[in-house]
Amino acid sequence: MRSLDSAGAAELQEPGLSQLPPDDAPPDASEEPAAAEVAGTLGWCAEPEAKKKAPCPGLGLFYTLLSAFFFSVGSLFVKKVQDIHAVEISAFRCIFQMLVIIPCLIYRKTGFIGPKDQRIFLILRGLLGSTAMILIYYAFQATSLADATVITFSSPVFTSIFACIFLKEKYSLWDALFTLFAITGVIFIVRPPFLFGSNTERMGESYSVHLKGTFAAIGHAVLAALTLVILRKMGKSVDYFLTIWYYVILGLVECVIILFILGEWSLPYCGLDRLFLILIGLFGLGGQVFLTKALQIEKAGLVAIMKAMDVVFAFIFQIIFFNDMPTWWTVGGALCVVASSTGAAIRKWCQGSK
Repeated sequence: MRSLDSAGAAELQEPGLSQLPPDDAPPDASEEPAAAEVAGTLGWCAEPEAKKKAPCPGLGLFYTLLSAFFFSVGSLFVKKVQDIHAVEISAFRCIFQMLVIIPCLIYRKTGFIGPKDQRIFLILRGLLGSTAMILIYYAFQATSLADATVITFSSPVFTSIFACIFLKEKYSLWDALFTLFAITGVIFIVRPPFLFGSNTERMGESYSVHLKGTFAAIGHAVLAALTLVILRKMGKSVDYFLTIWYYVILGLVECVIILFILGEWSLPYCGLDRLFLILIGLFGLGGQVFLTKALQIEKAGLVAIMKAMDVVFAFIFQIIFFNDMPTWWTVGGALCVVASSTGAAIRKWCQGSK
């Protein structure tokens, strides 16, 4: 499901396009948490096939549009499930993904532990990815759908910074400019009282809840970026399905421990809540399938740019289903963050084409 979220990758996530090999991975790792978590499931258990020419021009971008729509609908259902804690939703998400990953690992004969020298990175990837998913699900519940989605698009900025620190990748003036745009956009969305005055009750939730949701979304963006850096560090030495396995197992353990501490575990009530949990898993998986399909036949840079449609769908759903008209500050912040993410994707694409 912005995850690849941070919770997944959106996870998440929720945790974006972290299923790409390190050399081709665009800087957009934040998407919905699931995007960063199970995007390799398109091939299900089959071995990778030779690249095929796209059947018709623009088909890859159409798949990306469908992926953005599916992820956004999944996020909408997370927002609708208000009677179930975000951590419990994450636990159900891990169980759903586990049912898909186990037969794939058995078929591919990769084992369930991984290379000895890579296990520490696999553990870190699992813990960071699952925490990102939990944070983005909490953000969806605590703040507006549009605000949380927009903030996750700041992940490429953190990816550039962490790649410079841990992987010794070059950090240019362009990266600094994109960072400035992203920070400006987040400030417009948070609207701190010391800059915008004390009248911060501009939305249905209290400002304190909005602030918690905002920081959760920022935390998702940071952890999703770290997850992508770890995946780049491991490179192709570890099967991607194995990285997903560590994500779902450690994520499930983490969720159970947190729920035990908080005392929030409860079976979903009969009716819509159970249906929403199933739909969250189905739409998240559908988004991952279409995202992977798009990346098989389209350049990663174009896919990363097209994923800005996540923000468009988030604004549309927020207006239609919650009757919540975004403020001009939110719109301005969205433009800044999307411009930053798009600029980073274009620059990465241009560098890769040289």
